[in-house]
Formats: sequence, C-alpha cells, structure tokens
Amino acid sequence: MKDYIATIVKNEKIAENIYAVTFALDEDISVRCGQFGNISVGGTHLLRRPIAICKVEDREVTFCYQIKGEGTQKLKTLGAGTKLNVLMPLGNGFYVEEDEKKIALVGGGVGVFPLISVLRQYYGEKIISAYIGYRNKDAVCGVEEFQRATRFVGVTDDGSYGEKMNAVQAFALDLEKGNRPDVVLACGPTPMLRALKEVVEKEGLKCYVSLEERMGCGIGACLVCVCETTNGKHARVCKDGPVFDAKEVVL
Repeated sequence: MKDYIATIVKNEKIAENIYAVTFALDEDISVRCGQFGNISVGGTHLLRRPIAICKVEDREVTFCYQIKGEGTQKLKTLGAGTKLNVLMPLGNGFYVEEDEKKIALVGGGVGVFPLISVLRQYYGEKIISAYIGYRNKDAVCGVEEFQRATRFVGVTDDGSYGEKMNAVQAFALDLEKGNRPDVVLACGPTPMLRALKEVVEKEGLKCYVSLEERMGCGIGACLVCVCETTNGKHARVCKDGPVFDAKEVVL
C-alpha cells in the first residue's frame, strides 16, 4: 500500500445517489480485484472514506460510492483537478484458483462495485455469470460492465428493471436449472450475504464474501471494523478481509 496524491479526472453521478470518481496517478499501481482505497476528502473530515476499487486503467483508478454522510457529500462536490490523498490498495481481495473455471458473481447495493473489478480481472479467462440486484431502476448502474459477463442477470426489488427479485433469488433459480459454478464471489448487504450463505451451504458450493463495515484507519490498527468468526474469535475486515470464506464468518 502507498499513500498516493491522486488528481480527480472526473467525478460524476451514475445513478440515484451514486457517483463514480476517477483519479489519475503519477505512477503505476498494481491492484487485486476486491481491494479498496481509503480516501481523504479533506477539510474537517479527519477520517478517510473506505471505498472499493472498481477498475484500474493505466494510471487511472475509479471508485464508485453512495452518498451516505458528510464525507461522501463533500466528495461529490470535488471537481476535476482536485488533489486528494488516497491510501491504496488495501485489504485482501478475491482469488480464483486455476481449476475454478466457472465463477458466479452475486451482488447487491453498493456491493456490485467490487465485483466489477473481479469481472475485469478474469474476463476472457473464466466463464462468469453475474447476478446483480438493485433497489429500483433509478439505482441501476454498471450494466455496461456486467454485460461483458458470459451471463448477466439484473434484477430489482420492485421489478422496475428486470425481474422482481433479489440477486440471491436470481442465482438460486439458475442453480435449479443446473447452472452450477465452481466458486461464488459476493458482496452486498449482510442480509443478502446471510441468505446466500444458506444457499451455498445447502448446495455444497465454495463461496467468498466481501464484507461491508465502518472503518477508521483501514490498516488494522483501530479495530473499528471487527467481525465475528465462526471459531468464536474476531477478525479485522480492513486487514484480514474484506474478503472471507463464507464458512469462516458469522453473518
């Protein structure tokens, strides 16, 4: 990891309450899919904002974020040319074994964004099915990325885009049809991941989940983002994760 001085190239709204910010760096960066950055928005906001890295193109890094609090409200106002400190790449990302040829991506809410990085890393190498859930049609984004998958199923809670269901239900329907992956990679709200865990455990599927937690330092020192593990201990989402084997964490 390194604390980069990054220059905003563009910062634009891509869906309801969701923005994409692209930074230019002065040097190359190597990022594993599923890793994140800790962005300083400046001013009176002392804590950085942890945001998943969506894509890296040459020396440009793109993050997608949802407006939730004062920090992200401030971030959305910053225009091209603004320089910010970005600590990255952080955390342990997704890894797919060589013999795992078929990947299922299951994402919901802002959890869809780390999965874009997975699709980009393994595009052309693996057979990828993406099951992506949105709240409604106004929240739909990233479709042009997910349409590159071998199979893309986009759904919404209210049926205003795609079928009326969530991403886990869409994935489960395909399982019933015999579309069985070698590994499942997922990110989204905890209730979604909990439902997915039930499905993969029943089917005996290997599954890795990227957890969403509030963070302070982003490097494992402050213990703000601890999660409970199935062995009764605790793990730091920022340093030990954010990606975990679904069997190892309590959801």
